[in-house]
Formats: sequence, structure tokens, C-alpha cells
Amino acid sequence: MERRLVAVLAADVVGYTALMGADEAGTLARLTSLREGFLEPLIDEHHGRIVKLMGDGLLVEFASVVDAVACAMLWQDGVAERETEAEEFRRLRFRIGINLGDVIVEGGDIHGEGVNVAARLEAMAEPGGICISGDAFRQMRGRVEATVEDLGECDLKNVAEPIRVYRIATAAGGAAPAAGEASDAWPKPAIAVLPFANMSGDPEQEYFSDGITEDIITALSHWRSFPVIARNSSFSYKGLNVRVQKIAQELGARYLLEGSVRKAGAQVRITAQLIDAKSGHHVWAEHYDRQLEDIFEVQDEITNRIAAVIMPELEHFEHRRSRAKPTHDLSAWDYYLKGLDAFYNETCEGTAEAIAMFEAATNLDPAYCDAWARLGWCHVRLIMFDCVEDRQASLARGLDAARKAVALDDSSALAHMSLGAVHIWTEETDLGLAEAQIALQLNPNFAHAAMAVGNRLDLVGRGAEGIQQMERGLALNPRDPVRWRYMAYLARAYISHGEPQIAADWARQAVFLRPDLPEAQFRYAICLAHLDRVEDARAALERCSALDPDFVARKANWRPYADDDRNRHLLSGLRRHGLLP
Repeated sequence: MERRLVAVLAADVVGYTALMGADEAGTLARLTSLREGFLEPLIDEHHGRIVKLMGDGLLVEFASVVDAVACAMLWQDGVAERETEAEEFRRLRFRIGINLGDVIVEGGDIHGEGVNVAARLEAMAEPGGICISGDAFRQMRGRVEATVEDLGECDLKNVAEPIRVYRIATAAGGAAPAAGEASDAWPKPAIAVLPFANMSGDPEQEYFSDGITEDIITALSHWRSFPVIARNSSFSYKGLNVRVQKIAQELGARYLLEGSVRKAGAQVRITAQLIDAKSGHHVWAEHYDRQLEDIFEVQDEITNRIAAVIMPELEHFEHRRSRAKPTHDLSAWDYYLKGLDAFYNETCEGTAEAIAMFEAATNLDPAYCDAWARLGWCHVRLIMFDCVEDRQASLARGLDAARKAVALDDSSALAHMSLGAVHIWTEETDLGLAEAQIALQLNPNFAHAAMAVGNRLDLVGRGAEGIQQMERGLALNPRDPVRWRYMAYLARAYISHGEPQIAADWARQAVFLRPDLPEAQFRYAICLAHLDRVEDARAALERCSALDPDFVARKANWRPYADDDRNRHLLSGLRRHGLLP
């Protein structure tokens, strides 16, 4: 077995799947032209060898780290210069990771941890950016002129030991802002998770409280709404008695999450509280009492519950803060928050207002992935709420916005959720399910994604799986402002599954949450009719018609399923009792 020490460069195209979906032939032609006309000569010039091409990716080896880094910097800047004429959401952009490591040589290919680390570093890099390992940094330091940011020790997937990681600033990707710092176009507040205090009096339990903290940091990092301060920075305050305002100032964070772990025998109590560092006031607090039958299972459960609730709570709190801002002083972030408020209104008027706010956000910041994602979602909501006559025009606008979001950040769970929602309304249910599943893989604590996966599993005939997934999604975030809708979806699934009483229980909860929406009343009436509670069903339909006189008539031929038998069964109770025209 031949081994050698080489500089390994791994690169891939950001959002390649979405780019190919939007324009397969054009994307492939531009990528081939870019590779043959620019990248291959550049690699040769720096004495590199292309080991293999992997669709949108390249694996390259260099004898020298200096050559690898110099090549990567010219690579990113050159690609950015050549792509300026393309629309923002169609531009080819690369992520690059570089590692100095031992590799196994097999024919013309190379394998081993040296390659794995480079691939993990590439996944960490921002679009247009470069991440390098500590070993590579030591070889290039003083030999390549570059602005470098130390990201600290990082745990990389399938790599046994933490790796020191550095980020190299490029004109294409730039350096990331300092902790908590943000540009004018992207003024998002940061959150820091402080080490949870071990209140058990047992030093051996320190690993459990530290593990909870580290898992929460990792889980919160899956959300893109707020930057999360790195673990090394927040753990520097472990055991210190420092005022929260001072910690926040030093870390550049607006919010601090702190907590404690108290273990007594087989019982553990975990408390968590989110603090607005500027005022010192609590935004959110909760405690969890659990039996320690499986310590790791408890750790995972508490982590997931906290992560699923914290980000939506912060969005609502930030919206209340933005309301006080004068209208002439609104940033893209403020417009986004105002759009979210209208988004959760779930009416034609609210959706139109949300579209206006998200469009204002994207006008101020054309690279605002989340705003594009919500915009795409809103356009299909216009169809869902029967707000437009030209459904195809709304679908086209929704598809365009959702694809822009995915092209801007292919690792955004929200972007894939948006694209999946559009696919549902283009009657491509399998694609809608696939995109929701991608969103859930990217962020396992995204309650909307969990519920969407469950809903779509039911739509494609996998009702039992769908019910289980939807109930998990509701448990993830019991405070979600649109949870009524997923309760209504659960009611539909249970009707289809032959359990009308459970369906009615869920539909009744949906009505309690949103008695002002005709859809909630209509779905409750369906369940009551299946239970032969005719007068109650009639009353629910009357409330529905009072809210929207045409709603029942529009739903007379409601066909959510591809299976006609399931559609007929869904409305059979209302028809059996003569309640549906």
C-alpha cells in the first residue's frame, strides 16, 4: 500500500441540484466551460493534479500547501469575476476545503482521512469561501498573503479528533463577521449558549451538563435565522461569575441561553432560560424533569425540545422589537420579521402583506435566502387560501422564488421546505415529500418540516407513517403559531385511517386555536359527520359559511389524495347526511 503526504483540495458547486433543476443544459455547459477554460489551466499552473471529477465537485492534490491555497484563492476570485453577468440565483459558486494529510494511493485515486477532512472542510466553507485545516495553515502561514480567521477546534463528521479550522477571506466569499457582528443588509442578532451549570454536587456529572450545552449549540446551528456563537467562545465563561451584559458584549451576542442540570438519584431536572442581554429580561424559560433510564436518550430529547422552541420564540421576540422602529429605518431583517407576522395570519390579506414585506427584504438584500424561501411559500398560499384566479402565474412566481432560495443556500432547510410546498401545488407530491424530507434531514428540529413530511406521507398513501411523523412534529414545538393546520391535517389522516373519534379530537383543537378560519370549521364538520353527530356537523358548517359563504361549495369536490376511494371516503359522512351539495 503506497502512502504519501499531500495537500488535498476538495471543491463543489453550491446549490448544484437546484441549478440543474432550473436549467440543466445551461448549467452543465457553463460548468464544463469554466472547468476546461479556467480551472484546469489554473490547477496545472500551480502544479496540481485533478484526481477525479464528481459531478459538480473536484478532488485535487498538490505537493505544496502554498500552491493549493494560492490556487484556491485565484479560483474563487476568478469564478466570481466570470459569473458576474449571470443572474444572482444562477451563478456558479464553489466551496473549497484544503487539508494537509496522509493519503492512500490506489492507481490514480487517493483515499483516507486526509481526503475525508478536506471534504468536511469544504462543507463548512461559505459560498465563494475557503476553509483549511490547522496543519495546512501552519504550512502556508507567512508564505501566502491572506486574511485568515481562526474558527477554533471543530468536530467534523466521521473524523475521530477535533480539527483546528481556519477560514480564508476571498473577494467572492469574504470573511465571516466577527461573533454577533452583522452587515447593514443582514443585521441578524446572535445567540450564545453558555455552559449549563452542574448543580448536582458531583464532579462526575460535569460531562452530562457539558454534553447538553454542546448538543444545543450544534442543534441551534442548523437554524439559519440567527448566528450561533461557537462553542469555544461560549465555553470560555465556564465557571466564571460574569454579568450577562458583559458576556454578551464580549461575545457580540444579543441573546444568551443559560441553564443548569441537577441530578438526584435516577431523577434529573434541567432548566433553561433565554435572556435578552441588553435588558437582562427573560424571553423564555422552561424546566424538564426526567427519569435517567437512558442518559443519552434524555440528553437528545431535551436538546431537541429546546432547539425546536428557541428559534421561533426569538423570531417572535425580535418582531416585537422591530415594531418600535420608525418605518424609514427598516432593514431587510425588519422587513422579514414583519413578513413573518403577516405570514402567520393565514388569510388572503395577511398573505398579500407578507409578500410585500418579503419582496422589500429581497430588494434590500437580493441574497437573503430565507426571505426568498418565505416569498415562494406565500405565492402557493395564495392558491391554498383561494386568493387568486390565475393559479399558474402564482405557481410560476412561487417556483422562481423557492428555486432562488435553494440556489442561494442549498443547505437551508427553509429553502427546501418552500420548494416542497410549491411542488405539492404543482401536483408533484413525490417531489414535495422529497424536499420536505431534505429539510428535515438538514434540521431535525424544524417542526414545520417534521409535520410537512407527515402530511405528505399521508397524501402518498403512507398514512400510519404520516400520522406518527405529524404527531412528532407537533410535540417538537407545541407553541408553533400554525400548529392548528397540522392538527387539521392529522384529523384528515385519521379519518382516512378509519379512526373518526381521534380525528374529531384533533379537529376540535384546531378550531379552538383558529375559530376565525373557515377551513378549521369545515374539517371539524367532516369529522363530526363521520361520527353521525349530524347537528354538530351542521352547526360547524354554518360557522364556516358565516366566515366565508362560498367555502363549502368550493370544497364540495375536495380531492387531496390521488386515490379517488380515499377522497370519496373523506366527504362521505357529510354526503350521507345530506350536508354537502
